[in-house]
This record gives sequence, C-alpha cells and structure tokens, in this order.
Amino acid sequence: MTLRLLMTSCALALMAQTAAADYTLHIIHTNDLHSRIEPITGSDSTCGAEANAAGECFGGVARVITKINALREELAGENVIVLDAGDQYQGSLMYTTYKGDVEAEFMNIIGYDAMAIGNHEFDDGDEGLLKLIELVDFPVIAGNIDVSSSNILAGQVANHVVLEVGGERIGIISALAFDTTETSSPSDAVIFTNEIESLSADVAALQDEGVNKIIALNHVGINKDLAIAEEVAGIDAVVGGHSHTLMSNTEEGAMAYPTMVGDVPVVQAYAYSKYVGHLTLVFDDEGNVTSATGDTILLDASVAEDESAVARIAELAGPIEEMKTRLVGSTTEAIDGDRTVCRAMECTMGNLIADAMLDRVADQGVQIAIQNGGGIRASIAAGGVTMGDVLTVLPFQNTLSTFEVTGEVMLAALENGVGGIEEGAGRFPQVAGISFTVDAEAPVGERISDVMVGDAPLDPAATYGVVSNNYVRNGGDGYAMFEDAMNAYDFGPDLADVLAEYIAEQGDYAPYTDGRITLR
Repeated sequence: MTLRLLMTSCALALMAQTAAADYTLHIIHTNDLHSRIEPITGSDSTCGAEANAAGECFGGVARVITKINALREELAGENVIVLDAGDQYQGSLMYTTYKGDVEAEFMNIIGYDAMAIGNHEFDDGDEGLLKLIELVDFPVIAGNIDVSSSNILAGQVANHVVLEVGGERIGIISALAFDTTETSSPSDAVIFTNEIESLSADVAALQDEGVNKIIALNHVGINKDLAIAEEVAGIDAVVGGHSHTLMSNTEEGAMAYPTMVGDVPVVQAYAYSKYVGHLTLVFDDEGNVTSATGDTILLDASVAEDESAVARIAELAGPIEEMKTRLVGSTTEAIDGDRTVCRAMECTMGNLIADAMLDRVADQGVQIAIQNGGGIRASIAAGGVTMGDVLTVLPFQNTLSTFEVTGEVMLAALENGVGGIEEGAGRFPQVAGISFTVDAEAPVGERISDVMVGDAPLDPAATYGVVSNNYVRNGGDGYAMFEDAMNAYDFGPDLADVLAEYIAEQGDYAPYTDGRITLR
C-alpha cells in the first residue's frame, strides 16, 4: 500500500510538472487591410455613413481597435501577441491622400507587436516603406530581402524579431512574395531570395540562440504558406497574407481555421479589415505545439466602433472630400460611359479604361486588357476631369489583376462577354490590345469571330498575358474561365488611380473609338 501511494504521488507530481510546463500563446492577427480605414460594404468597398448607421457595414479600423482591445481584456494575464501579415498600404482614398500616415497612426493605436512587409508597402518605392518603418512603434520585418545596397533601407529592415512573452522567447520570422518586383515598386537595390531557403536559415539562427517557439509571419499567399509549413522544419505556425484567403470554421466554402500541414497550423484572416484572426497555441516544455485552435472573427455591425477612432477618421476624411475636387486632367469632349452603349458596343469610356490598364502593365509583357461594361458607371463631361469624376466612373475600388490564359480561354471569355447583349448585361467586354467581330443574332457561344491580338490572329493554343480588374478575374459577370488562370495576381493598384494617372499623362485627352469591336 505504501509503495502504491508513493508511486501515485510521484505520478501526480510528474503530471503537475508537465502541466506547469505547458505554455499557451494567443496570436491575434490581421492581414491585407489595404487602407480600409473606414467601414466597408459586403463587396469590400468603402461603406457610406447611412449604410453604416443602418448596420449594413463591416470592418474599418474603429472596429478592429474595439475587437482587439476586447480580446486583450478577455485574455488579461495570458500570453498574447498581435501580428499583421502585411499590405496595410494601398486601396482607399485614405492612402491616396495621406500616403501611409493614417495606416501607421492606427497601427500604433491597435498596438501590433510585429508586422510583415507586404508587397504594397513598396508601392511608393523604398521611400514609402521607410516611412512606415519610421512611423510605427513595432518591428516591420522580412527575412528574404537584402536591403544592404539600398541607400534608403540599409539597416532599417530586420529579418526576424524575438518577442519576450510570459517568460518565453517567441521568434517571429518572415518572407515576402518573391515576385514583388513585378507587383510593386522596390528599387533594384532590394534583392529577393527564395522564401523557403530564407525561412530555413532564420529558423536555424533562432534555434542556435535557444529559441524553440517560432512563428512564420509571411506575405506570400496561401499556396506558398502551405508549402512553407511542409518544407521548413522548426516552424510552429504560419500566419499569412497576400492571397486574401478566408479561413473559417463557420462560413461555407472557407478553408478550415487553422488548416493543418502535418503538425503545423496555417492561418489567414481574409482582408480589408473584415475579420480578425485568433489562434491559440499550446506548447510543451520542448517547444512542440500540442494544440492549435481558433477561428476568424467577423467584424460586423455587432462590433461597436471605437468612438475616438471614429472621431479621428471623420477629421481625416475632410481633405478627402477636397481631393475629390482635385483636377487630374482634361478631355476635349465628353467621354461616353452610358450603360446602354458600354454594355452593347465599343464605347469611348471603355477604350479609355482598357487603354489605361494595358498601359500600366505593358512592361510586364501583357497583351490584352478586358474591362466589364457593367463596371463603368458614368460618363465624363468635356473640360476638366476631377478625381471625383473618375471615382464616379469607377466607384468599386476594384484592383488591377494580371494573369495568363490560353487563346482558347480568351475566346470563351469573349463569348461570355457578348452572351447577354440582349439584356444589357454588364459582362460586355471593353478591350484593348485585341479586336473582334460580334454577331449578336448568332446563338450564344457562337457570336465571336475575326479575333486579332495586335496584328496577329488569336491562337487558341498560345498563352497570352491579360490585365483586368479583380472582380472579373475572380469570375464576376460570368468570367468563371478566369478563376483558374495562370500566374494570377489580383492585388494591383486601385483601378480608379490607374485611370486618373493615365488621364493626367495624356494632357488634353481626346476620346475615340477605333473599330476594335465590330458589330455585324
């Protein structure tokens, strides 16, 4: 009996020691806010005051502040870190107006512990990234970029950071998408290295320092994150961004939160301030993750907006109203964006928008631009053109998307585009770099002929570079054939900004049609 009691006492003591050795870490995270300082609609554009008052809006930094503060209060006394996986920049008039000042201000109010550099942090060059680094109160990191040759960024970007949390050292490593040189504007002095090789080296360096809890905070997209979780030994979790992936255990069609790759949890929280992620990790005394749980939290109208943030946002919005009256260029005559025209035939506004898109990415080898006629919401009168005029034409905050498809897929896209002419469907394709003939009397699916890309006939077997908006690229207006396009990148600059900059470059713009779309 004495021996049995002794053994039982030892077992209980061992269990107590084991329990005491467990370490729980709460990771609260966001990604790809893209300057959505104000609340957003269900389609991720800025939500108006009336709709917000009616409870129809989501997100906005005032709700992000409320939710993260509430989580901190709920988890008081526990181990909590708050991370952002990049792309705070670009996507609203707040960024266009203040160029990073507002994003940095609210990130400091939120109180992040670390942020991964996103590709759009380079949208205003190395200087734009430096501005963010200098304004925020926390580390901004990327492990797979070498900035030592940059006279702007040298010594400013750490490749990892170690956070002291509850008596434990938490290593945060990071990788930025390798193709950032194509999707943003880093200088030639910024040298990118392979994401997996870089992360592996940083894991080894941290392990040499005795750090055994390591989080990869990446801006590389979900597919690369899954590969990283599989191939980089020593990572305990991956917190990602860039692909705007919704992970949820309650929303239909979403990836599981977390998605496990072996023993490694991978998480992401969509984009545009609509969700906050909360991942809970339990580590044993050797630094192994024994439990990974959590979910994304929808920031709908049930989440109150922080009052001080709302007041500050209202103050910041004043100059934006002024910006809408800012002259960006002029036009010699009216530019026709009437829906009855742009949804049925070549129109001058469609040509202008498609030309602007193609011009923006021509140096990437893109040959074809396609804009849905339904995305064109207004005409512009002759004379001066303001930013407000441009935003009235393109109000949706759609972003520029580039991708590759075969000629066969492109033909299917054009057939889709002209398949609803009779109903005035918004899918009608306004284009640049490509021309074609439409027979509206022919059966649907057999209406397109004489397709030329530049001066050459469309080759069904060839691969073509295409630029469109993110709505079309992701299957909007029936363009489902683009959903699985090759090398797709949906997160370019706002289409309205692209158009405004193009108009500004033209001087006194002369609207035109040139027969790129022929009606038989």
